[in-house]
Amino acid sequence: MVFNDRFKNHILPDKVHILNVSFLVPSMRREFGGCAGNIAYNLKLLGEQPIPMATVGGDFQPYADWMDKNAISRKHITTVPNSYTAQAFITTDMDDNQITAFHPGAMSFAHQNKISDAKGTKIGIVSPDGRDGMVQHAQQFAEAGIPFIFDPGQGMPMFDGNDLKNFIEMATWVTVNDYEMELLQQRTGLSPHEVGERVKALIVTHGAKGSHIYAGAHRHEIPAAKPAEVKDPTGCGDAYRAGLLLGLLRDMDWETTGRIASLMGAIKIEHAGTQNHKFSRAEFDERFNKEFGFYL
Repeated sequence: MVFNDRFKNHILPDKVHILNVSFLVPSMRREFGGCAGNIAYNLKLLGEQPIPMATVGGDFQPYADWMDKNAISRKHITTVPNSYTAQAFITTDMDDNQITAFHPGAMSFAHQNKISDAKGTKIGIVSPDGRDGMVQHAQQFAEAGIPFIFDPGQGMPMFDGNDLKNFIEMATWVTVNDYEMELLQQRTGLSPHEVGERVKALIVTHGAKGSHIYAGAHRHEIPAAKPAEVKDPTGCGDAYRAGLLLGLLRDMDWETTGRIASLMGAIKIEHAGTQNHKFSRAEFDERFNKEFGFYL
């Protein structure tokens, strides 16, 4: 939702303890989202067969239809009766400030899903979810010997330093943005290089400045791909992670994997919403060559 004014014009600093405001939002857009759905959507565009695992509410049918339309598996999407699907209500003002209300709903029951139910899984990613679900799924990946990415994202506040160290010990790779890296470092006392030494690689994104991939003692500098226009950054991180997963699935080097991820983020930012961009694999390969000077 967009508020065609500025929050600061309607919030009195000396009255925040009795805050009672209402914002008229003439325009509203409803989008499908969530880390599992976004990552799966982008992986599907890249030609893979993603298996999203999540818990949803009784209101999920429109999203289910969307997944079916895009041939994304719903085999491990579990419906929790008498719950709403997790959703965020975001109001943005003319200065791009945002006020968000997030209702986790069925997401709080994520631990009801078991990694062992997804037979034949080659690689996984633990992204923001219910706290118990994130902890148990990481443990289940580790116990099954399935390599996985730990992607704490917006779930970072749920974990203290010891929790995060445990995730790092179990994970094969870790990916965060630059702000999340600061939090990770504060809570664990581990520098990016130290985290990178505990896993096969630490990937840190820096928005328009590109990304850094710490693998062993080396830091790969990955340039940002250039978007044709900047419309909406929401979901860029998930698109980037789909690119990482593709490179890992196909055993590509970090220089190539990082660039695939970078281009995925650029394509996403050109479109409003998290699952409204489309391309064929041939179109992606041509743009990749134009952007980075070589074919995949």
